[in-house]
Amino acid sequence: MSQELIKLNNLQLAGRLISEEVMLGIHASKRFGYGIEFEQYRHYEPGDDPKRIDWKLYARTDKHLVRESSTESNTHLRLILDLSGSMNYEENTINRLAYSKVLLASLAYLGYRQGDIMSLYARQAGRLQTLVPAGKQAFQRILYQLEKAQASGALPSNDLELSALYQKEKELVVIVSDLLQVKDEWVQFIQKLANPHRQVLVFQVLGTQELAFDLKGFFRFKDLETGKEIELQAEAIRAEVRQKAHAYLDSLQENLQIPHVFIHQITLQTPIAQVLIEGLKKLKR
Repeated sequence: MSQELIKLNNLQLAGRLISEEVMLGIHASKRFGYGIEFEQYRHYEPGDDPKRIDWKLYARTDKHLVRESSTESNTHLRLILDLSGSMNYEENTINRLAYSKVLLASLAYLGYRQGDIMSLYARQAGRLQTLVPAGKQAFQRILYQLEKAQASGALPSNDLELSALYQKEKELVVIVSDLLQVKDEWVQFIQKLANPHRQVLVFQVLGTQELAFDLKGFFRFKDLETGKEIELQAEAIRAEVRQKAHAYLDSLQENLQIPHVFIHQITLQTPIAQVLIEGLKKLKR
């Protein structure tokens, strides 16, 4: 379903449908990792108030599910989107940036359902930009900013100002990126974010060809950040590309094996509801 929703380019519809699928997938637990609380669903029983039936889920599942009451969350959910040029990568008609937008919209919808304080940021043009400041009424503004966001340029190598993210309250930061870097820009950024008051969940979005590189024949390869192009025979560089790709990913995993950081590598073909369920499982309670 995720691929069809991405192509529809309707973040509100995609976020709602995918978040409902996530809640169905984890309905057995009221708390699913730190800071992400979900309502629990159970089957309707005689004596229950019919108003508590989730009719939207009934339309999709043909099951009468009652939403258990839950307390309002005080979580601050910070969403960070990579807007460097490499996010424009496309594979099998699925664009990395579009996929990432739907993933964040779905997570924002979950936060909206439980009353989280939410904010949205973009890493682009040499700094961490605040797209939507923190607030409990931020959901529609987050969708609007995600809709209009465009990726371009190279990821800066200079340090970013993180003062906007400093606070003492516990929070969850979610980063969606390909984590492609020239030096160790992403590693340094994530290491600076992590602290005892903040968990950092990173979704690394890659294409299957970026990992497998089983192309055959001559191709014109383009650097999406610099615009440079080069024509090469895929078979001639396959072994080197695979070796460097896996070495980089191994290094990334090793460097981010630090407290309060959880990295989840996914491909553009992975259903987004599955991505969220598996990613949130990584969080500590």
